Amino acid sequence: MARAQRARIRTAGLQPAQVLAGLSSLAFLVFGIVGFTRTGFADFAGRSDATVLGFSVNPLYNLGFVLLGAIGLLLTFGSGRSRVFGLLTFAAFGALFVWGLMITGTVSTNPVSEAGNPFNLNATDNWLHLGLAALGLLIAFLPARHKVLLPEDEEENVVADRADSATVVEPLPDGSRRPKHEKGPTVAREERPPGLAH
Repeated sequence: MARAQRARIRTAGLQPAQVLAGLSSLAFLVFGIVGFTRTGFADFAGRSDATVLGFSVNPLYNLGFVLLGAIGLLLTFGSGRSRVFGLLTFAAFGALFVWGLMITGTVSTNPVSEAGNPFNLNATDNWLHLGLAALGLLIAFLPARHKVLLPEDEEENVVADRADSATVVEPLPDGSRRPKHEKGPTVAREERPPGLAH
């Protein structure tokens, strides 16, 4: 009785989530490093007038971008890990977006007002954080490219691989020719070294 064989589905090659996560990580690293060139390391969590692309920065904010970029580059080497980076990006910038709304007074109650504004957030930064949180969600839920492997396809590949391999043909004592890897019992006996038990 023949057994039904099911097709297997595998992810195929470099995934879109990996590409987007890698590019985002590089952008975060560059943004953080450029930010350090503008702010230096003094007054680490204080207010700063320095900006990068119109967004206010301070050393703590720059460090956050550098760390997130470095973590992202480490997580880019797998489809699942890239999605984890997407969720991490969404959580980090989503929290900064909500906190920024509280700091700028868009949300009237600020439960963490005693913490001040260590990231030097302003209204312009809120839009950046909202966009980066959306980017994180996109990375996390971007569809993967799959490849369907049918049993027939796998068998064809195996047969093609065997056909491509070289077969050495040697003559037999009765005058016929047989491939070397298909030796009969007669040939095998003749090739045994003398003195070995049969």
